Amino acid sequence: MAEFEPRPHVPRAGGPAAPAPESVLPADPFPGCTSRRVPRSEIDTWEGRLEFWDAATEIAWVAAPTTPYHEKPSRRLTALMDRIAAERGSAIVCYGSMDLMQRDEHGAPRRILQADESVYVHPRRARLPGPKAMMAGEDDFPDVVLEVDHTTDVRRAKLGLYEAWGFPEVWVEVPAQGAGSRPRRRRPGLTIHRRVAGAFQASAASGAFPGWTAAEIHAALNETELSKRTFAVLQRVGAALGARDGTGPDDDPMLGWHRRHGRAEGRAEGVAQGRTTTRLKMVREILRARGIAVSDQGLARVPEIAVTSDDAVVRAALASNDEADFLARLRRRR
Repeated sequence: MAEFEPRPHVPRAGGPAAPAPESVLPADPFPGCTSRRVPRSEIDTWEGRLEFWDAATEIAWVAAPTTPYHEKPSRRLTALMDRIAAERGSAIVCYGSMDLMQRDEHGAPRRILQADESVYVHPRRARLPGPKAMMAGEDDFPDVVLEVDHTTDVRRAKLGLYEAWGFPEVWVEVPAQGAGSRPRRRRPGLTIHRRVAGAFQASAASGAFPGWTAAEIHAALNETELSKRTFAVLQRVGAALGARDGTGPDDDPMLGWHRRHGRAEGRAEGVAQGRTTTRLKMVREILRARGIAVSDQGLARVPEIAVTSDDAVVRAALASNDEADFLARLRRRR
């Protein structure tokens, strides 16, 4: 497989320090995490969360215990993906915090990253991960990975690793709400890092989700309940993806069923309304021909006219002595 070696890059003015090559990570490379030794022989059975593991040092950087502040954005993102996928008419797959792995020449784990969420926008045409992990150079990278910086800061080293490996797009979310342990320098918001000419650049909008801005994504990830504004944004993004693929809501199994069912109900309701209008006209003509005064409003408020057969309506109109008698006969015949 091809080797992915981190390369130095010049930090932007006022930005975080550039990550050093992986063999010489910067001091405190994973803020908010603790380091512990995990031997190569144990990494295959490791079940905990980690930020990064390197076979050369056998050191795993482990994040602090998760909190609702940290977990909400990634769980919310999967729900947003379902909404967008339904509007587009084809599935989007989320793999959560799966292992993102590089293997050595013997096929053994060499380095491992874990994101908070990994999203494949076009799973039908992607080389998806197998049961163990996403293998760099073998599987396709996720179209988007989400990092939630509640008490961590991926800019120190992890973002540089994503860049060096070749990931196309990373979202870094600092939640709107947070505990007092969050560094004050980490202000709420979402930053989209997109690969341009081999390096990450901060972008106002996603490349994987056309027109979806960082501000809109941050708002959607932090709402207690999805707002009408967010629903409109999700519809817009899903429609834009569908326009690219030639699909739409009718292609989604559940949403398509509801839309077809709704159209069928609408047609049935239209037929029923037309039938009722015709019967009301017929009854008025019969009663007036017989010299019986007719109240348009009185007849219109009688639901039996819509559900009684034409023959029964005609017989009641011909036998009745007045409007009240007609309505009474109609109710008895139902």
